[in-house]
Amino acid sequence: MKPLEKACPEKKEYTTISGKKIKELYTPLDLADFDYKKNLGFPGEYPYTRGIHPNMYHGRLWTMRQFSGFGTAEDTNKRYKYLLSHGQTGLSVAFHLPTLMGMDSDHPLAQGEIGKCGVAVDSLADMEILFKDIPLDKITTSMTINPPAAVLWAMYIAVAEKQGVSQKVISGTIQNDILKEYIAQKTFVFPPKPSMKLIVDTLEYGAKEVPRWNTISISGYHIREAGSTAVQELAFTLRDGIEYVEWALERGLEVDDFAPRLSFFFNAHNDFFEEIAKYRAARKIWAEAMRERFGAKKPRSWWLRFHTQTSGVSLMAQQPYNNVIRVAIQALAAVLGGTQSLHTNSLDETYALPSEEAVTIALRTQQIIAHESGVINCIDPLGGSYFVEKFTKEMEEEARQYIKRIDDMGGMVKAIELGFPQKEIVDSSYWYQQSVEKREKIIVGVNAFEMKHEPIPTLQIDESVARQQLARLKDIKETRNSSQVKKNLLDLKRAANDNLNLMPFILKCVKSYATLGEIIDSLKEVFGEYQEPITY
Repeated sequence: MKPLEKACPEKKEYTTISGKKIKELYTPLDLADFDYKKNLGFPGEYPYTRGIHPNMYHGRLWTMRQFSGFGTAEDTNKRYKYLLSHGQTGLSVAFHLPTLMGMDSDHPLAQGEIGKCGVAVDSLADMEILFKDIPLDKITTSMTINPPAAVLWAMYIAVAEKQGVSQKVISGTIQNDILKEYIAQKTFVFPPKPSMKLIVDTLEYGAKEVPRWNTISISGYHIREAGSTAVQELAFTLRDGIEYVEWALERGLEVDDFAPRLSFFFNAHNDFFEEIAKYRAARKIWAEAMRERFGAKKPRSWWLRFHTQTSGVSLMAQQPYNNVIRVAIQALAAVLGGTQSLHTNSLDETYALPSEEAVTIALRTQQIIAHESGVINCIDPLGGSYFVEKFTKEMEEEARQYIKRIDDMGGMVKAIELGFPQKEIVDSSYWYQQSVEKREKIIVGVNAFEMKHEPIPTLQIDESVARQQLARLKDIKETRNSSQVKKNLLDLKRAANDNLNLMPFILKCVKSYATLGEIIDSLKEVFGEYQEPITY
């Protein structure tokens, strides 16, 4: 019998979407020095490469959580009820751009943006309408909000209290990840240090008062959408997580008090096996960092729990129904990679906010994977694959190299100030665009297999949304107790100057119907505003 080297010669290399080289065939020789017990073990066992639960989806399915929000709070409340009635198992709030930036809808810069890319939320009144008739003790909610995350979380807590639901029992997630804003998404408000102080405030408050809430979702999604490679998404996201842990420990928090509520948010792109390897490597790197680097004792502190969203940047306006296939492949990779929560993009999102028909197809994609495909029957079915294990090992090694470089720079805040992750992403994005333009990477319907297509129906947001939102905001400001609002805002500024935990003060402001913009503007007077340095 011929040796494997001769029977399976290395003939050709291919590149993934990220430019990573892979061979056309993998054999046991590629894992000759691989310690299966050390690197893999069983699902539910450290270092969790094969998953954090021993029974994975046999215990419970992932949360099906469509990212939803548009127009007014009334509009989005109707969409939530529609999705829940069709089998969605968790809510995910998309806020419009002014809210993301900490501005009220009557701010001059909000003109033309109200309700366009998400739901408009200016005060507790909007949040009350957003979750009207939705019992917050029976549903989990994820909120994609970053610089003003503490304020929106306070609004949610206040709505729960009005429903008679204790903050001790509500569960969900605030994204609350400011580092990736400086790196990729760019919806920042305050400079890095006060922003990190606010995040640690939420970690501390959550650990004591809202124990079932994930107070941060450390996000690689936007890093990938900005043009990073899979390895860069993996490395920068985990190093962001390490940074948050370091800052919390500096505050004096005990790692096992807050680490179990840390969560992550990853992208699912088109290269099927690259994405699966990324998720598996992420669990291993994080488990080892928490146990070895930070000395966490609780196994739950070692777990990397993550939400996944299919890749928005991979959706194409050309031949938009092709996006259904792209999303299905990406969602399948997330499931095989062991995600705990999943959002599937709608086919029309490259044009506009998703229509009911499109979002239903996206939800049905998850349900078909869960109930018809059979992929959940076996726990980690790709474990032990020569290709997948080698790929996972290489992703891990390359990510660790990035993490070490950032450590050597003095941490992620320092690396951001130096423009390091930003420059790496720009270079990767440029390489990818060049490969598409040269047709080295084929995008079906874009640079190959082109054909004429007709526009598809889309959801439109007209100016009546802005008029309705502005009228409600005006009414709130005229009918609330203005003297109480002023007092609470002044107390908030004093607390910020005294370096106190700001969550109790933000809660008081919110409950008196101080607006998001008023709270953020008060903090700006203490913290200042971030001006992005010119990196290139």
